[in-house]
Amino acid sequence: MLAIRLVTAPERPDALVLPIRPAGDAEGDGPRATLESSLPAVADELLAEAAALVPAARATGRAGEVHVHLRPGRTPGRLLLAGVGEADERGWRAAGAALARSAADETHVTVAVPGGAPAASVRGLVEGLLLASYRFRLGAADEAPTLTGVDLVVTDPAAYDEAVEAAVVTARMTRLARDLTNTPSSVKNPQWFAEQVEAAAAGEPDLHLRVRQPDELAAEGFGGILAVGGGSASGPRLVELDWRPVGARTHVVLVGKGITFDTGGISIKPSDAMKLMRKDMAGAAAVVAATLGAAALRLPVRVTTLTPLAENMVSGSAFRPGDVVRHYGGVTSETTNSDAEGRLVLADALAYAVADLKPDLLIDLATLTGANAIALGTRTGALYSENDQLAADLLAAIDAAGETAWRMPLPADYVQYLRSDIADLYSAPTQGAGSVVAALYLREFTGDLRQRWLHVDMSAPSWAERDDAELSRGATGWGVRGLLRWLATLT
Repeated sequence: MLAIRLVTAPERPDALVLPIRPAGDAEGDGPRATLESSLPAVADELLAEAAALVPAARATGRAGEVHVHLRPGRTPGRLLLAGVGEADERGWRAAGAALARSAADETHVTVAVPGGAPAASVRGLVEGLLLASYRFRLGAADEAPTLTGVDLVVTDPAAYDEAVEAAVVTARMTRLARDLTNTPSSVKNPQWFAEQVEAAAAGEPDLHLRVRQPDELAAEGFGGILAVGGGSASGPRLVELDWRPVGARTHVVLVGKGITFDTGGISIKPSDAMKLMRKDMAGAAAVVAATLGAAALRLPVRVTTLTPLAENMVSGSAFRPGDVVRHYGGVTSETTNSDAEGRLVLADALAYAVADLKPDLLIDLATLTGANAIALGTRTGALYSENDQLAADLLAAIDAAGETAWRMPLPADYVQYLRSDIADLYSAPTQGAGSVVAALYLREFTGDLRQRWLHVDMSAPSWAERDDAELSRGATGWGVRGLLRWLATLT
């Protein structure tokens, strides 16, 4: 990960970045962009040169635009003009992401930050730099960018220490979630995932970990997790990670779907649909990383994360369409589609959280349905809750963090589709909207926390097919940033 430093003057000015933004009064043939003012420790003659380059480059100043100018034999040798848009956190995040790619062949870059810039702008810049520079490799030759360090020239480094720390922790945890999700399922199974959590949590004060093995899951009645994991040679697990700071007054339980590979079971997927099923544990990766981030930032809120982990495979011991599963607490589900397995493991975890943990708030994230992408496209999670304030607060945090979600309805007339002739619930109705019905099914396991529960179907935004702003091709780590922003608002 890039090394980020706050400095008061350029120390290695081989490549210097100056921010530009759209000109507020641009008309006709006038300038479309302007250099940001009050740039510390930048010589007047260099500022004059940059101001002349802006119109010559036909720069617009839009967020994420970068123009590179060579200055052979002079210092700095390269001058980069980076568009920051409205110069808010979002604009600076886009600028940081664009710089991470435009300057990938540099070894070091210095960015001049305007005097008096809000701390949020610096946070956005650092997050953009660290997230867009992410690369995942397993055993292949290292093709990562050579850029290893970025200095931020500011007038008062102490004023930005907290913002940089928050950005670095957020990016580090998002990258962890990406690593976990990108790892091929030839390596990643429930035991492996549990071991990664154990390694990441080791030595962290006030973090407590329990991993339930298959025999413990059977003894305690986690029938959904056992059913889904029963077809695999790699047995299921339930990871319970608890951040328990002294004096915390609010307790949040985060639940994340952790299917380490999904064949669809006996209701087997087409081969093309199976290729990326290593990502079916992205919800588990996100909530684990968010909890580790809360611990690293010492947020004063108790966070318990539950990740039901299973590998949904085809074998003689796989559960069948038409089976009835008895979940934790005794509720039964008729499971007519073994490719609708995620809701079965989540149901166990939700029921356990309600009955045994009794939190103030209950949140689950899951790569649950393909209907998420059909409804909202590839970048937006589908958010469900009956609590208007909780939904508004989390949506605001997700937006501030640079992620996207949209609140969806929980229509009462769809509940009838969950009725089964032989069990309490029918887990995978074909009627109604797929993502909505799945959310309604999960709601049945929230008990007296129904009004304090929120579900996000994040199947679509968990993966990016191409580099896009701060996202790198592959796993996005969606949810880590939004959850950490939201958890930081709780006391």
